[in-house]
Formats: sequence, C-alpha cells, structure tokens
Amino acid sequence: MTASLQFLGATGTVTGSKYLFRTARAGLLVDCGLFQGFKQLRLRNWSAPPLNVRALSAVVLTHAHLDHSGYLPLLVRNGFSGKVYCSEATYELCRLLLPDSGRLQEEEAEYANRRGFSKHKPALPLYTEEDAKRALRQFSPLSPNGKLDLLGVQVRLLPAGHILGACMVSLENEGRRILFSGDLGRPNDPIMVPPASVRAADYLVVESTYGNRRHETSDAGMELGQVIRKTAERGGVVIIPSFAVGRAQSLLYEIERLKSQGAIARDLPVYLNSPMAIDATELYRTHNREHRLTPEQCRTMCQAALMVRTPEESRRLNQRPGPMVIIAASGMATGGRVLHHLKAFAPDPRNTILFSGYQAGGTRGATILSGAGAVKIHGSYVPVRAEVASIESFSAHADADETLKWLKGFSDPPRRTFITHGEPAAADALRLLIEEKLGWRCEVPDYLESATLE
Repeated sequence: MTASLQFLGATGTVTGSKYLFRTARAGLLVDCGLFQGFKQLRLRNWSAPPLNVRALSAVVLTHAHLDHSGYLPLLVRNGFSGKVYCSEATYELCRLLLPDSGRLQEEEAEYANRRGFSKHKPALPLYTEEDAKRALRQFSPLSPNGKLDLLGVQVRLLPAGHILGACMVSLENEGRRILFSGDLGRPNDPIMVPPASVRAADYLVVESTYGNRRHETSDAGMELGQVIRKTAERGGVVIIPSFAVGRAQSLLYEIERLKSQGAIARDLPVYLNSPMAIDATELYRTHNREHRLTPEQCRTMCQAALMVRTPEESRRLNQRPGPMVIIAASGMATGGRVLHHLKAFAPDPRNTILFSGYQAGGTRGATILSGAGAVKIHGSYVPVRAEVASIESFSAHADADETLKWLKGFSDPPRRTFITHGEPAAADALRLLIEEKLGWRCEVPDYLESATLE
C-alpha cells in the first residue's frame, strides 16, 4: 500500500520544521517547530494548524531547537493527545527550552502591554509556560539507537551530531524506508560527534541550511579572539546573540581555550546571560557519550563565564563599562535578554555585535548583519553604530560539501530526495549539486505539498 508525506514547514525557510507521514493506520508528525523570521511566516504560528491534530498517532522529534520543537505546546493545546518520541537528551533540553519559550512570550506580551507598543489590545502570548509544561507530560524518550513500532511503522533514531540529542529519524513501513536528516552536524566539529553514516533509504528528506555555501576553513576560535581583543582595546563590549543550546557551549569552549592560551586576557569579564543556556551547559556532563569533550574539558567550559540568572543581574550588565563579553539568547535576536543589551550597547561605536550562527531572513539578526543603520526593538528604532561582525565557521550545520560527502555514504541512491530546511537559493543550489555530482532525483517541495511514497 502507498504512504504519503506532506511538508508542513521548513519549505523555503529554515524554520517551522514539520513533516506529516501517513499510512493506512498511522499519522506521524516528524518535528513540530515554530516559524521564525518574516512576518508572513510567523503568522502561520497563529493560524489553525493545517492538519487534523486529533488524528495524529504520535510526534517524533529530531532535536530540541525551537524551530523543530517549539510548536508542541500549541499542538497539545489544540487537541493532540498522543506521545512525543525523541532521544533522552532532546527530552532534557525540551524541559528547559519549551517552558522558557512560553515564559518569554508571556513576559514579552506583558512588557508590550505595559509600554503600549503592541498593535494588539491586549498583546497575548502564542502560548504560556503552563502550556509548555502540559506538553512535556506527553514525552516518551527513547534510548540511543532505540527502536519503536508505531502502528506498523518502525521508528529508529540515529545520531546526527549538531547538538546534544540530535538525531536523524528513520521510518520503515511495508518495505519502504524514509529517512529525515534533521539538522545534519559537521564531521569535524570540535565538540559534537559526527553524524552517523547511512547506507540506504528509499526516500530521503535532507536539510539545506548551507546548501549554497562552504564554511571557512579558518579557526573559529582564533577569529573570535581577534574580535574580542580588538573590541577590548577600545574599551568596548562584545554582544553575542547566541542559541542557548549548542552555540553557547561552543563559545564557552573557545573562550576558555583562548584564555588558557593567553590569546585574550584571563581577567576579561565574560557573562553567560541565559538561565536556559546555563542549565543546558550542565547537561554536557551527564550526556558525555554524545560529544568529544573530556570530563575536565566539560568542567572548564562550565567555568568559562560568570553565570547570570536573574533579571536584576541582567539589567545591571547594561550599566557596566567595558571591556567585557556578554553571551545572551536568542541567536537570531528575535527575543530574550539580548534585545535589552542591543538597546543599551548597539548605539556605541566602541562596541561589537558578533553573530556566530545562521541568521534567517526577516530576523533582527539578519537585519543588523545586512548593515541596517537602525533596528526596531520593543516598538522603537535603535541606532546601530557598533561594529557588526560574523563568524560563520562556528556553524553546527554541515555545509554543501560536508552534506555531499555524507550523501556519498549511500550505497544506492534514494528513489526520491526531498530538499528542505533552507532559504530558496540554498535549497536549489543543493538540489543542483546533488543532481550533478551524484545523479540523484531531487525535489524542492513547496509549503503544504504532498508526495506519494510507493
């Protein structure tokens, strides 16, 4: 019998990852992410979900980042009552990320109502902290390489690198196998293990975040050191918008390495201003089989910065003079504490705003990185006079060549390869690369498009 696959997100964008796999007996949603970036994408989060939520059998997550997991509280609020399957580390991270996401949305709605800058009267959160906690009760973690039979569909998780707990999802049903790459990690990441090799799949859904780019071969840590030293010499502050999971830990690892080598001053104040990132960093000690760090390296990474938990401590940082380094969420400057730091420090040319990861179109990060003279934060425009820098080699995503090298591990080509999770230029570039180098049949699906799987 045939099955079908519908693309409910991560088409034409790197956010909103959702794939609906249907058989005669089951309806499985692989990933359940939030849309971020351009307003027309974010509005999808507020619209009625384009599927029968109550008919879903289960959700399977590739990893914990909000563009892959952040819609779950809404899915549950809208009537989903099944289980959410993922790796143990992904569950631990979602316990941090999802309530924090709900809490942040509540705080931002309250702030907008108090300051009166929202067009909505009143401004409401997309979901609440309690919504997120309710969704977490439906999680059912699987052991590493664990297998599960869901109504005739065999589910298996394979290591993907990228961040703690990240997995590829393999679904097998009636002799057909479909593989979802999730976010594919890098083979030589200094912290994370490489993605598992895969020999065969009938159908493949592969990400294309960096499908039209090659990461620089330069040492990301040395580049980071140069930016910090240059800014510190003029008494400035380095503001680093950072993803709380994955990127924050890479930055701490490199900063500790720079200090131990004398590349930056040992007494230079470094602050990690994200309770979620602080808690996520501790998880590297308990999930030590998923990364390359020794227990000693984990310990020193956790001690590389002064940890800022309370809002009061966060506000006090804005009154401190430089030099110093502040790492704060969110990674694309779409919300969180980093916005208050940008308001305080972006107008001063002595300071530096340093991006260390991908900036999706329509986000504040992308706006600042494009050279905008001002950026809108909390209803007002903030001038950007600080230096703006970017280090792409920090990325936890495989680039075009690394993705192609991973694909060459297949002994036979998939019947169809679907290229998702990329801006249009990146997805099409990866399609062309795979077709030319491997001769595979590739497609870049549209939003809500369905494919029949024989």
